[in-house]
Formats: sequence, C-alpha cells, structure tokens
Amino acid sequence: MEYLGHTQTATYMTGPRMNAMQTFHLPSTATMHSTFKSFDTYPAPSPMRRSLTTLPWRPSTYYQTAKVNPAQALTRSMPDPLSAKTQLSELDAIKVPPVFAASRNALYTRYTPNDWSASNQGNYLTSDRVRSNAERLRLETLRLCRETDDKTRRTQTDVGKRLGERLGDITFWKTELLQETDNMINEIGALGEAKRVLEKALQESENPLHIAQECLYHREKRQAIDLVHDNPERQLITEVDVIKRCQERMRNTIDKANVQLSIDRAVQHELERDSDDKFIAQTLDENCHRLRNSSRGIAYHNNVHYLDNTVSVPETWARFSNDNLQRSLSERASSKHMRAEIESVLNACSNEIWNQWNNVNLSLNERIQETTDARNKLQTHLSKVLQEIFDMEKNIEFLKKSIQDKQAPMQVAQTRLDIRLRRPNVELCRDPVQHRLVEEVSEITDTVEALQEKLRYAENSLQHLLRTKAALESDLAVKNNSLFIDREKCLAQRKTLPMSPRVFNLVNYD
Repeated sequence: MEYLGHTQTATYMTGPRMNAMQTFHLPSTATMHSTFKSFDTYPAPSPMRRSLTTLPWRPSTYYQTAKVNPAQALTRSMPDPLSAKTQLSELDAIKVPPVFAASRNALYTRYTPNDWSASNQGNYLTSDRVRSNAERLRLETLRLCRETDDKTRRTQTDVGKRLGERLGDITFWKTELLQETDNMINEIGALGEAKRVLEKALQESENPLHIAQECLYHREKRQAIDLVHDNPERQLITEVDVIKRCQERMRNTIDKANVQLSIDRAVQHELERDSDDKFIAQTLDENCHRLRNSSRGIAYHNNVHYLDNTVSVPETWARFSNDNLQRSLSERASSKHMRAEIESVLNACSNEIWNQWNNVNLSLNERIQETTDARNKLQTHLSKVLQEIFDMEKNIEFLKKSIQDKQAPMQVAQTRLDIRLRRPNVELCRDPVQHRLVEEVSEITDTVEALQEKLRYAENSLQHLLRTKAALESDLAVKNNSLFIDREKCLAQRKTLPMSPRVFNLVNYD
C-alpha cells in the first residue's frame, strides 16, 4: 500500500514506516545526523512540490505538491501573487522561516530579468538614435554652407550670361525687322491676287449645282413604285452636297484670306514699333552687363527688391520679343500656306465636282438599263398572265359543266331510295342494296362539294390574275414614264460639265 503523494518507483526511498515488529538501526555518525534528515521539513513553492520524501538529486523544496483551492478556476495558469491564499506559510503545517518567506514574496513585487534587459536595450537604442541625429545635423549644416556659396557664384554668372544672350537677341532682331517688313509687303500683294481667282471660281460653281437640282426636280415626277430613293437620286443628292461643300470651302478660304491680309498688316505695324523699343533696351542692358563686384558706382539700395514697377518677367520679355519676330515669320509662312491652300482648294473642288458629275451619269445609265430590263420582263409576264387568264376561264367552264353532270346520278340514287321506302313490313330490310344506295348519295354529295370548292378557288384565282394584269399594265406605264425622265430630261442636259476648267489654272505661284 502506498502513501498519498508517492510514486511506485520511489517507495523504497520513503521515510521509515513505524512498525512494532521491525526496527531500523542507522549509523550513529555525527555527520549523518547533523547533515541529513529522514523527512522533508522545508517548505517549497506549491507549484513545484511533488513528493514528501527527501531525494539527494531532487531537492524537496521544489517538488512539494501544491495545495488545491476548489474556489479558483482551473483554467488559470498562475496564482495571484497578491492573494492571501497563496502565501508560502500555507504550503504545509511547518512554520516557514522569515527570511526565506521574504525572498519568495519579492518574486511577485520586483522587476524580472526580462524587464532589466529590456530597459538596457531601450537605453542603448535611444543613445544610438540621438547620436545619429546629431551627426546628421552637423553634416547637413556643412553641406548647406558649401552649397549656398556655390549657388551665389553660379547665380551671378548665370545673370551675366543671360544679359549677354539678351543683347545678342536684340541685335539680331533689329537686323531682321526691316527685312521682314519688305518681305511682308510682297506677300500681301501675292495673296490678294490668289483670293481674286478663288472668288471667280466660286461664282462659276453655281452652274453644275443648278443642273443637279433640276434633275432632282424632274425625278420627282416619277410615278407610283418608281418613285424610289435609288442610286441616281442618292448620287444627285451627293452631287448637290459636294458642290455646296466645295462652295463652303471656297467661302471659308476667302474669309481666311481676308483675315490673313489684315493680320499681315498688323504684324508690319508691330515690327516697326518693336524696333524702337529694342534700341532703348539695348542701351540699358549694356550698362548692366558691364557691372562687376569691383566696379565703381555699385551701392546698397535698401528695399529696392521690394519695388516692382515691371510689366513682365525675363521669360515673358524674351517671349514677347521673340514672338514679334516669330509672328512675322509665322504669318508670312501662313500667307504662303494660304496661297497654297487656295490652289489646293481649287484643284480639290474641281476634281470632286467632276468625279461626282461622272458618278451621277453612270448611275443614271445603270438605272435606265435596269428600268428597261424591268419593263421587258413586265411585258413578258403580262403576256403569260393573259394566257393564264384564258386557260382559267376555260377551266371554270369545265368545272361548271362537271357539277351539272352530277345532277342526274344524284336524282337516280335518291329516287331509288324513295321507292324502297314503300316496301311492306319486314321487307324493309337494310340490305346491301340499301347500304350501297346511301353510300352513292354520300359520294355524289362529296364530289359535288369538292367540285364547287375547286370552282370557288378557280374563280378567286381568275380575280387575282385580272388584278395582276391591271397591276402589270399600270407598272408598264410607270416604267415608260421613268425611262422618259431619266433618258430625256436628265441625261440630255448632263452631256458636258458647265464649268470652265481654265478657272483653276489662273493662279501663277512663286
């Protein structure tokens, strides 16, 4: 039998069991009595306590079984260090020494080694960060001083360079202004002549427009189904649109030429005014360009940089001067481009009007051919319909005669049935003769009904044929009218283009 708290593998090392029948005699060595004890009388933390015996290699202080408190949740991994129920004095019935108890309680009231290491690491990191920031600030200060000195020298050098560049620009522009003025006068004369030729071409473009509109009016006189939006009509509408679009392009080009002429005159005035301003600006900039750090006459002018009576900045001044020269060159180039555009518009309009004129003539010829073929086919179908009408009339007469021929057999069969009704008594027998007579009457009746139905169909078909004949005849008249309009009214006046081609060759460009 084992004691509570003992393992089976260690029962032979427990303390002596008190038995009256057996006694143990231990050596009476003073060392043994003073050093070792048979029982574990020193308390240990309850979580580490496992045995009541004393083992040489396993101190009993850390292996005493813990005291279980049923009122505490089993899910808690560590007891509350401030709870009175977990004090070391309650581990067992033996009194705990005061010093040991105080040292054990300190585990729950002071810092841990991890806290100590974390504090040291925090101090190290703070020191490194502060020293790094200070070193970076010193390096940035040194770099900033050097950069400001270099920047000042570069700025003064750049200002002198820009003054020299502007003086060169002013000199160049003064030379170019007079030459641009002469060139602009010559360009104005050439542009005026090109505009006159374009105005003459605009007037002559009214002739083909009038013919195209007249053809559309004639084709509106087509009748019935031939009043369709066919290809010739689409081409005529396209021709009207092409001519009107060309006229609009010519008008727009003339308007642009007038605007260009007014702009050229305005540019000439700007060039003359700019040349006077450049002379004064050149004198003042030469004085500024000669000034150095060692020059006489330099002095402090307090708050002069706060005074701003300028109307532009260096960039806008350079842009203004450059734009005057570039505007002259640009407008002169635009004037040449305008003359080239006038020539291009004349050639393009001539080609478009001529090509569309040919497209309309081709579409009219194709439509005439299609209408002629349709008229010939209508005549063929009309002759076939007339023949079918004749045949259908004969078929109707044949059906009527066939129906009339069925009257005598029907009378015979019904008379036989009527006579057999007079048979006396049991002789009124439904014999095979009676059955056959009834079938005969039914067959004749069905035959007559089928013939009458065919007669109705034939009469309806005859009516359809007659209506088709009338429609074909009407359509033939419509086709003849359309042929007359397309062939005599439209193509007759579209043999030649009513527009002089010499108009497009009157401009002699440089």
